[in-house]
Amino acid sequence: MYSRIRDLREDHDLTQTALAKILGMSQTGYSKYETGENDVPTTILIKLARYYGTSIDYLLGETDIRERYRNKKK
Repeated sequence: MYSRIRDLREDHDLTQTALAKILGMSQTGYSKYETGENDVPTTILIKLARYYGTSIDYLLGETDIRERYRNKKK
């Protein structure tokens, strides 16, 4: 999971500082998520998934499908 959140951040050309600001936290706190020093809280996983347009399953490494599943309205 930790490499996925780092790779997504880098793919979006964001620094840790910029992403931490988006998430409303310090750069140091966010850095600890990428290194695995701290577990990523559910609230942050939700924010990351929404920001990147992906699923929490993708962030957690449960799927390799990057796109978020969307219900199709009939």
